Amino acid sequence: MYPLLFRTVLSRLDPEFAHHAGMAVIRTLGVPPFSWITSALTRPATGQEVRALGLTFPSPFGVAAGFDKNAVGVRGLSALGFGHIEVGTVTAIPQEGNPKPRLFRLVPDRAVVNRMGFNNAGAEAAERRLQKLRRRRPRAVIGVNIGKSRVVEVEQATADYVSSAQRLAPLADYLAVNVSSPNTPGLRGLQAVETLAPLLQAVKTAAGTTPLLVKIAPDLPDEEITAIAEMAVKEGLAGIIATNTTISRDGLRTDPAVIDAAGAGGLSGAPLRERSREVLRIVRAAVPAEFCVISVGGIETADDVRERLAAGATLVQGYTAFLYRGPFWARQINRGLARAR
Repeated sequence: MYPLLFRTVLSRLDPEFAHHAGMAVIRTLGVPPFSWITSALTRPATGQEVRALGLTFPSPFGVAAGFDKNAVGVRGLSALGFGHIEVGTVTAIPQEGNPKPRLFRLVPDRAVVNRMGFNNAGAEAAERRLQKLRRRRPRAVIGVNIGKSRVVEVEQATADYVSSAQRLAPLADYLAVNVSSPNTPGLRGLQAVETLAPLLQAVKTAAGTTPLLVKIAPDLPDEEITAIAEMAVKEGLAGIIATNTTISRDGLRTDPAVIDAAGAGGLSGAPLRERSREVLRIVRAAVPAEFCVISVGGIETADDVRERLAAGATLVQGYTAFLYRGPFWARQINRGLARAR
């Protein structure tokens, strides 16, 4: 039913408008009695729990950062069966993001190009929402992804990240440092080990006992990925999230005119699958077995999740296929994983 609805109605809507409309529905599903009914239909099976980061995840499959930028849909996403929700990216200073249009579907590739630019209400607003969420005790694990405020110069990035960490780490189950979005000028330059190490040291101090992870880009050379992974272990981080979106447009089936019209931005979805798997293998080879690796990129089915887990992922995240497969996507994956046990 959902594929027909997507083809006939949703695919004709502006992607960002459609996202906000979908989020309104998801927020409703997080409110009783709708949440009770939804959870009864989608709850992960007993035995799918994963122990990682000192936490118990109800399922290995969660929703990646970018879907719920302002921590407004956590209860609904939890009710839909996601084992964890990574909110954000949150910046210390509220920002509107890049000019619209900034979100584009590449339907033949089951992909999306975005140049949202960390549009969010800021760390103070996220802090208030997370405080309310903690009082309600959602079933899913809540991660918080933080990024650099656009108005802050790269040279002052560390203080900007620390400001967000001080506010949000006490309310997060884990904290993720995003230095890999292609949509904030100068941000990816922070991935250089000599720059990234002192930044992560400062954020780790600010985060206290909250597990700290770093999210990396798929476009880094393999040797740089290895260097970052080794540095993350050395600095005592809890894990790595691999990967963010890509600036590559190689191998796409979508009409080149459509791709050109979409312009710059990060590509996510099915075309990222192979590179994401490669990065997972590189990271896992460079870190201890107990080190948490969250694999993201090109996830569509339970088989995809199972493959990443077998390749060494501790947890798996998705986002783009949610747009193409509909609201019961997490349920489909959780049930597929349960059948394979």
